[in-house]
Amino acid sequence: MIIREARIEDIPQIQIVRNAVKENTLSDPNLITDKDCEEFLFIRGKGWVCEIDNQIVGFSIVDLQENNIWALFLDPNFEKQGIGRKLHDVMMDWYFKQTKENIWLGTSPIQELKHSIENPVGKRSEPTEKVK
Repeated sequence: MIIREARIEDIPQIQIVRNAVKENTLSDPNLITDKDCEEFLFIRGKGWVCEIDNQIVGFSIVDLQENNIWALFLDPNFEKQGIGRKLHDVMMDWYFKQTKENIWLGTSPIQELKHSIENPVGKRSEPTEKVK
């Protein structure tokens, strides 16, 4: 298992993992585009992937501009192995080296769908949950 910074060539596999999840699913896989991923990975923040046998099985992305966790997803076949915790920890370590601002996470599927339609590049006016 390797946890590393995401690269642009990882986006197709990131999208596969994102659309394989059983919870917090998108009603339309096209709501989150490759361009959205690229923007959040390299302009707005940073992302990490977990790779096993050259396959991306999980990823995390933090949005430094809006101070939120934009994504933390695992392939369902790789859950309960500590991968999510490792992706979370590397993301949070990096985030708090960049800023001391509180970070938030929105988790409601209804909020996510509304958010994706109204703000396709990730702007949200109200945090749903604050984390210190």
